Amino acid sequence: MRQLRGQERAITANRQTSWAFADAFVAEDEALRWARDRARDAGLPSVSPGTGSALRLLAAAADAKAVAEIGTGTGVSGIYLLQGMRPDGVLTTVDPEPERQGFAREAFRAAGYAGNRARFIPGRALDVLPRLADGGYDLVFCDGDRLESLEVLAESLRLLRPGGLVCFEGVFADGRTVDSASQPAEVLHLRELLRAVRESRQLLPSLLPVGDGLLCAVRIG
Repeated sequence: MRQLRGQERAITANRQTSWAFADAFVAEDEALRWARDRARDAGLPSVSPGTGSALRLLAAAADAKAVAEIGTGTGVSGIYLLQGMRPDGVLTTVDPEPERQGFAREAFRAAGYAGNRARFIPGRALDVLPRLADGGYDLVFCDGDRLESLEVLAESLRLLRPGGLVCFEGVFADGRTVDSASQPAEVLHLRELLRAVRESRQLLPSLLPVGDGLLCAVRIG
């Protein structure tokens, strides 16, 4: 990598500081901190506060009543989504590990959400998503197996109403997505996902530099 000089170095440092400030801009409550601690204890990644607040904003902007989440984790992203959804909205969250969903259920309850605000479905995304209703969702958030990204994108387009949003977490892959060095299969799949979303005539995309990269797109066709 070439060395940065003068203004380039200053811009890079300023951007990094700004991104860190933006990611820590939103304070988290006790329920979110509890869910984040459970994820840390289990060695699981969870969305950053910046990513979570972006998801909350998008759910609110879409006036979301029905949201599908792929990758429940311990409930961090789910709480943010519920915060942005309509008071009568239902989050359908899918994860292959029922134990994680147990933590998320407890976190949602601690955050003040009634049990009927979330539907927990254990299982692999590609086994569960085909059973969900066509055009029945306002937002689909994807934080699952990166190797299944393209298949999940296709299912998400089927699930979304026109004007609905699809979001993929972690598309920067800790900087590996734009690194020219040889990369593992999951990074190659992320590159294919980025290309597919950018070139799709059904989607209006944006790549948000929050957390580890949040790829978002509105279904327009």
